Amino acid sequence: MTKRAGVIGHPLGHTKSPAIFEAAFRAAGIDATYEAWDTPEDVLAGRVEALRGADFLGASVTIPHKQAVLPLLDGTAGAAAKIGAVNTIVHEGGRLVGHNTDVAGFARALRQDAGFDARGRRTMILGSGGAARAVALALVEAGASVIFVVGRHPKKLDALVLSLKALTSTGTTITWAYWGDGSYLRSLREAELLVNCTPVGTAGSEGAGQSPVAAELIQPQTTVFDLVYNPAETPLLRDARARGAQAVSGLGMLVYQAAEAFRLWTGRDADTAAMRAAAEAALAAAG
Repeated sequence: MTKRAGVIGHPLGHTKSPAIFEAAFRAAGIDATYEAWDTPEDVLAGRVEALRGADFLGASVTIPHKQAVLPLLDGTAGAAAKIGAVNTIVHEGGRLVGHNTDVAGFARALRQDAGFDARGRRTMILGSGGAARAVALALVEAGASVIFVVGRHPKKLDALVLSLKALTSTGTTITWAYWGDGSYLRSLREAELLVNCTPVGTAGSEGAGQSPVAAELIQPQTTVFDLVYNPAETPLLRDARARGAQAVSGLGMLVYQAAEAFRLWTGRDADTAAMRAAAEAALAAAG
């Protein structure tokens, strides 16, 4: 039986996940397909319930459903249980279990692609959704000295910070501020790592061609990591390079978190080189 998997989100015009996972399945000789399932909120429950079919491996979950899927699952495991955000659903004998591979994917990309050790460093996260929760946990586990979360929704920011404070160890401070206020501007100047966890700048979205940070606010000593991977050079990364800062694309994180999802679905290690080549080819084809 050909197995099936796919990505659940809305909208999905930007996604390159099908190319990445198809490459992984081919490299491993696994008879499986991976599809893009554009899923508005009103059909989310039905889409998740369909994953209980015997032919499904599971699904990836992206914006805006990483938290909304939680009550539709039979349980969570690992990082997903800690942060209340799911990016991978695994079909286990009819049960649906939520995992979060973004945490490990970001940690690996930060280490291998950016060469950045967060221990004792001042960091800033833009956004308060599921991706921001994953990045924040990765930075907590890495021992960052300051994790400053910025967004436009105070209730979501407060909930994110409160949920992670219990997981922080001595020497790590996690706090939040409203986008654009004085503490945001001050902390942005001091940040050694800036991570964009918003969709601003994503090709085909309302924020396409835009940057979440004014170019003149980017400091040369800051490592700028944009989780957006399409286009290959986002406005934020372009501005960071122009300001002399290190700029890191989210493509590596996409591949690494996908490799972890592949392992959860199949029990096998993924060929990340083949996955990355497929992602780069898909981005090039899209222009």
